[in-house]
Amino acid sequence: MKKHVLIIGLGLIGGSLALAIKKEHADVYIYGYDIDTDSVSMAQSLKVIDEGVQSIEEAAAIADLLIISTPVVKTMEILEQLQHVPLKSGALITDVGSTKKRIMEKGRKLENKDVTFIGGHPMAGSHKTGVTAAKAHLFENAYYVITPDQSVPTPAVIRLQNWLKGTRARFLTMLPEEHDQLAGVISHFPHVIAASLVRQVEKISYEHPQVGQLAAGGFRDITRIASSSPTMWRDICVHNKEILLELLQSWQKELRDVTGMIESEDEKALYDFFSQAKTYRDELPSKKRGALPAFYDLYVDVPDHPGVISDVTGILAEAGISITNIRIIETREDIMGVLRLSFRSESDLQAGKQSLNDHLYETYVAQ
Repeated sequence: MKKHVLIIGLGLIGGSLALAIKKEHADVYIYGYDIDTDSVSMAQSLKVIDEGVQSIEEAAAIADLLIISTPVVKTMEILEQLQHVPLKSGALITDVGSTKKRIMEKGRKLENKDVTFIGGHPMAGSHKTGVTAAKAHLFENAYYVITPDQSVPTPAVIRLQNWLKGTRARFLTMLPEEHDQLAGVISHFPHVIAASLVRQVEKISYEHPQVGQLAAGGFRDITRIASSSPTMWRDICVHNKEILLELLQSWQKELRDVTGMIESEDEKALYDFFSQAKTYRDELPSKKRGALPAFYDLYVDVPDHPGVISDVTGILAEAGISITNIRIIETREDIMGVLRLSFRSESDLQAGKQSLNDHLYETYVAQ
């Protein structure tokens, strides 16, 4: 007997979850809904879903699993809508939102409909967006946080994990408040800081236009996450307001401490400040998938010679290795330049490194 799944929101995450479920469950029929009808048509043509629907109501009543894969604000609206829509008895409902406390408060109101809502947050993403970028392996080895209400029985949590086992993700179960605290520290807060750093450089550029050229290298790299969706991060700031305010106040104190060290020229305190940061950062797991996307970058020394970029990409293509991005870091006449190649995974990076080394290119991975 076929099981039915409804994916609400057919972007990168929703599409990838659909593919992961299809890969693992042969007896599943997946419906898809999105306010963008082109995304629905594309998802169906790519066989990400089996059938597109024009409204949530069309498939909600028969769905054994409903996945809300939309921005946080829209997820709240959909949970409100589901309170007035017929749902299948015993159905599971989950979401993929980056904040959980307020979403869980909405989800609890569905309990009187004989369904179970369990919050979720797959901590994986890509530099690409849209259903055309969806991959079944997007979540492989990534952390997938599940935030069930305390009243949710363990078998229901296990049932959701069984639905999602095709993701090959690492499931973590925690309270919504705990999730928002930890996600705030290692994801939400860094995005705010990265955006503020970029804005600071932008303001200086009005007086010193050359700063943009100087920021094109390392500064641009360390602020990559500032290129994320402004709409998404606006919503996250609003929905994780309390945690972010606490973190920002703590950070302001840290900056005041550093300001005092610099003003007094306290060399020992400054050394300890940087040394402690270096030690902790160097001990963090390298290239493991966490809340922030890992960047699998390989640097390649290349001569100033016509055709060198096509030679590098040709070597990788011949070996069947895909790159997600390529950037010229430095190239000046008569000296070696540097290419930065970005890969989808650590295994692709290592295979690319070996292939290029076999063709006598010097390569290195930044730590």
